[in-house]
Amino acid sequence: MSSTAQTRNSPLPAELKPISPSKLAHVVLRSPRYAQTVHWYKTLLVARVAYANEALTFLTYDEEHHRIAVLNIPILADKPPGTAGIDHLAFTYDSLSDLMGTYKRLKGAGITPIWAVNHGPTTSLYYRDPDQNQVELQVENFDTDAEGDAYFVSESFAINPIGVDFDPEDLYRRVQEGVPESVLKIRPNTGPRSLDSIPLR
Repeated sequence: MSSTAQTRNSPLPAELKPISPSKLAHVVLRSPRYAQTVHWYKTLLVARVAYANEALTFLTYDEEHHRIAVLNIPILADKPPGTAGIDHLAFTYDSLSDLMGTYKRLKGAGITPIWAVNHGPTTSLYYRDPDQNQVELQVENFDTDAEGDAYFVSESFAINPIGVDFDPEDLYRRVQEGVPESVLKIRPNTGPRSLDSIPLR
């Protein structure tokens, strides 16, 4: 019997303890631009269609049966700027080379980032989908979770928790030239930065 099956069949403990989910499974988007949005996410994530009809599409790029679902709702109005809601979705790549190769591939498909920033913990590219939802493609800047956790409580991050912008073309060139990723991922110290300096709000 698999460990998953054993877990599902286990009796409840005498004292119930808070239990976190084992993973984030998927995100569902509503769109009046159904075909365009499905195509955008297929292109962005190199995703395949797990199931699709005229009303909804399930997309995945790994072992999960779906990571993104898109609902076709033509009567939806556009979201007014400055409203509350989810700020962005984020997807992680294994290396800076993978991230910047994806940048170049997407640029060739007419999809360009609206913001490129080294947050410190991550190097990130932000995009907008056809419905103006923001999506972050990122790579971890530290080799271990412990190093990343330590940076979050560092003085450098306290001074500037937003990050330092970069030119993605320049970073792509430097990756191509073979500059070590450990060097390219180091965030410069440029002093304090406030939320109102972020170019996508």
